[in-house]
Formats: sequence, C-alpha cells, structure tokens
Amino acid sequence: MKISKKIIITGIFSLIVATGFAQETDDDGESGSVIQTLTPSKLIAKGQFDIKWFNNLYTETESTFAEGTQPRQTFFTSTLEGYTGVSDNKRVNVGLILEFRSNAVADRNALDVFSFDGENGTARSGFTSIAPSVKVVPFESVSNFSVQSSFFIPLVDNEVEQGVFLDQNGYTWQNRFFYDHTFTGDQFQIFGELNTEFHFGDEEESFANNSLSLTPGIFFSYFPSSKFTVLALAQHSQRIDLGNEFEQDFTALGFGAKYQLTDELNVEALYTNFVRGNNTGLGQTFNIGLRAVL
Repeated sequence: MKISKKIIITGIFSLIVATGFAQETDDDGESGSVIQTLTPSKLIAKGQFDIKWFNNLYTETESTFAEGTQPRQTFFTSTLEGYTGVSDNKRVNVGLILEFRSNAVADRNALDVFSFDGENGTARSGFTSIAPSVKVVPFESVSNFSVQSSFFIPLVDNEVEQGVFLDQNGYTWQNRFFYDHTFTGDQFQIFGELNTEFHFGDEEESFANNSLSLTPGIFFSYFPSSKFTVLALAQHSQRIDLGNEFEQDFTALGFGAKYQLTDELNVEALYTNFVRGNNTGLGQTFNIGLRAVL
C-alpha cells in the first residue's frame, strides 16, 4: 500500500494542531496536571475526549536466532487512539484505535522508515489495523483500577511480501489491566499494567495466530513538579503456544519523561532496550507521544 509523503506530513500536522485540550483540575476537584492525575488507570468524564498519538521506532542488529551482528531491521509504528466518556460516573469510555506501520530491512538506515518508498524487497508501509475499544472501571470503590478491551481487525493482505514483514495478518483480542498508586506528597507514583493478547486466525496467514501473549509491566515515576515527571520501567512479554508451535519471550528495561506543555497538551518520550529474549530480536525502541483531553 503506497502512501504519499505529502499525505503523511499533512496528516501529522493536522493531528498536532488538533491535539490541544485538557484540564488542570478534574471534576472531583483533584489538583495537578493531566500527567499526574489522569493516568491510564483513570477514565474521563462523560462528554470529554481523550486523544493520544504515540510513535514507536524499534531497530535491531542482533537477535536470538543467530550470533553476532546482523543486517539492520527497523519497524516503525504510529498509533492514534481516541476515547470519549459515556457514563456519568467516569466508569465507561468508548473509542477507536488506528495503527500505521513502516518497516525497512536489508541493512537500510533506521530513519529510512520515514521514506515510505516501498522499495521492493527492503521496505513496506501502510495502515495495518483498526480496533474498536472500551475502557471500564469494574469496581466503583477502586477508581484507579481499570480494564481496556480492544478488538484489532487486520487491514493487511499479506503479512510478508518479498521478504518484508509488515504486520500480523490475524485478529487480536487485547485486554489491558491498569493500576496506579500515588504516594503521600504526590511526588512518587507507581503504575502497573498487564497486557493480554489472544491472536487467532488461519495459522498459514500469520506466525502469531493461535497464540496468547502476556506482557506485565511496571513504571515508577518521580514528579519534581506537577507538570514534569521522569520514570523508569521494566516489561516482560511471554508468547504462549496455543497450537501454532511458536513460543517467544523477551525482557525490556527503559526510562523516559513526560511534560505538561500547556493545560491542554502533554508530551512524553521513552527509551527501552531489549536486554534478553528467546525467538526474538534484541534491539532498542525510541518513542514519542502527544496526548490531549477535551
């Protein structure tokens, strides 16, 4: 699927312009910026909109499939999420997730993923999945525990073309469990996530079909001020074989920061390193995201 650079650049610019709406104080009177009070565990109120544009660039020159340095492979994923509150008590949000990917292999430069050139045998790009999604707070007395359930529908015809992987060609039912705790004084916060993904479909269409991925993660944040935080993170992912005879696991460590640019808009940057794994690449990720709440 070929996408012109002009369309991509115009779309990115439009998203940046449109992303500018949040509150310094929530409806319950809790003071602080969005990055401090509206974690992924918390839901927005009825009539509000939560928009996030997150970009992940993963690049590798090593893997557990062979020893030593290998030709570079780079995989870029851009995710746009939008949610709105539909309940009076901040317990139900509904939304949509759209993913765009651009991959470059054969030892091409990592930044070649932004060329979107579709060069035969070395690069592919396109919109790869769309997912209706719902977030709920299952227990009224525990507002900092929530569940996000999304159903990803593939938009790719072929997972691999001319030796270049683009994205999984199968359905994914994803359930993410979020919990956070802010310590006394509002300077330290811990956030935990368990991401579960059930991949299903024709085994011949994707390496991931008929498998279950479990990815727990923990994030520890320090707030020098209500508008700025630095964080450290650790994640582990385990793919369990449910009939496709392929298992995989990896562990990643990283760090990052978030800053409340205005009352309406915040930005985040993250870095992770894959420190170990089985049946996987060993690379690094560079991430940047924008988030706003109307």
